[in-house]
Amino acid sequence: MEKRIKGSCTTILVGKKASLDGSTIISRNDDGHEALDPERFVVVNPSDQPTNYKAVISGVEVKLPDNPLRYTSIPNSILTNGIWPAAGINSENVAMSATETITTNSRILGIDPYVAGGIGEEDLVTLVLPYIHSAREGVERLGSLLRDYGTYEPNGIAFSDHDEIWWLETIGGHHWAAKRIPDDAYVVAPNRMNIDDFDFAADDTLASDDLEDLIAKYQLNPDFKGVNLRHIFGSASTKDTVYNNPRAWFGQKYFNPEIEQDPQGQDLPFICHANRKISIEDVKFVLSSHYENTKYDVYGHGSEDDKKLFRPIGINRNHDVHILQIRNNVPESIAGIHWLAFGANTFNTVVPFYANVDDTPAVYKDADGTFNMNHMYWLSCTVALLGDTDYDLYVDFRNTYALQAMSAYREIQHATDAAIQDGADVKSTLKDANEKLSQESFTRTTKLLGDMVTFGSEHMKLRYNLND
Repeated sequence: MEKRIKGSCTTILVGKKASLDGSTIISRNDDGHEALDPERFVVVNPSDQPTNYKAVISGVEVKLPDNPLRYTSIPNSILTNGIWPAAGINSENVAMSATETITTNSRILGIDPYVAGGIGEEDLVTLVLPYIHSAREGVERLGSLLRDYGTYEPNGIAFSDHDEIWWLETIGGHHWAAKRIPDDAYVVAPNRMNIDDFDFAADDTLASDDLEDLIAKYQLNPDFKGVNLRHIFGSASTKDTVYNNPRAWFGQKYFNPEIEQDPQGQDLPFICHANRKISIEDVKFVLSSHYENTKYDVYGHGSEDDKKLFRPIGINRNHDVHILQIRNNVPESIAGIHWLAFGANTFNTVVPFYANVDDTPAVYKDADGTFNMNHMYWLSCTVALLGDTDYDLYVDFRNTYALQAMSAYREIQHATDAAIQDGADVKSTLKDANEKLSQESFTRTTKLLGDMVTFGSEHMKLRYNLND
């Protein structure tokens, strides 16, 4: 098997009654194992979907159905380790984000070891998203693939449609469990096993057929009462207290500031209820965050030990952030919105691309391994790098840019929604809207970089003035 490539992401899920406009929202930072790994935003049309799939990392071969749906995708630009599509929305307005790398323990791996020739993050979107018509169907299809092929790694995967959000976590080589997120709830999921309380008999849970019996047979449950899958199959390591748990803590602190919790606590809840309705901007803020207004902020004024203690959510290894929104107050043809930004999240904005299209704008589609600021991936990475050199110096530029850019994107979106509802041609209107959105983003991000360079040049250390 090829060298295992690991990511380390952060996921946020928002039920339709918890979101500001009644949408379902699944979102994730697609974090990589290194700071730069170019990505593209594409549409995979049915004619482009393989019928005989072969993974690069594991070599697994899977015969695929004959009737794939069209879907958006965020693949790697350099395919040495495979496609890694990350996330997308298909033509039935079903969304999928894969994956959140999670944790496990030796007890389950001694019973159900990983499968070296199985499926993994490289493969999952390609194998599942083009063939599902609901979020629940996504869980069922992935569950059957895990049963038949196994996996070589632990992952969490999100699915959504108009009404439901499901979260699936793999367990060992072949097992899995999934839970439907309540409509009025949200989830912040870092790189650990996240599902806690689990009722095998409930309507809002699904699992591999023998999982409940396996727990009993091998005496895996450490609790005197109930079933907590995180306790049974997950970890509670020292690394979790500095790498994973603080991210859940900060997200929950943002949505529920009235609740006091330990940032290193091992039992931070999976299902949460915010004290207000959650917007796209809220989700983006948390996925970009670095423990603002706490002593742990890497750009803050705490001690050097405190600033280095916890792994931030926004990090140099953010390759993209996607927020997949399925709207319920608009026609079906414009329900799916694939919000997207590239690079480290501290200095970017998500753009609301319509998913019901056959192609994507070139500035978001054509990045490769050669540095080129005419491509949004590389432009975004450059802005983030410069901003990191002096966050306090540049943050006001970032804040003005984010407010103005998001306002412009929403203006284009409102006009496009209105045009579709007035009977405009869907395909051409959405194609034009996505082009306008991409150009608005590219122009504003280029201006942000220019403003930062112009202002920052006056503050370089390499200067001399007789009045200094």
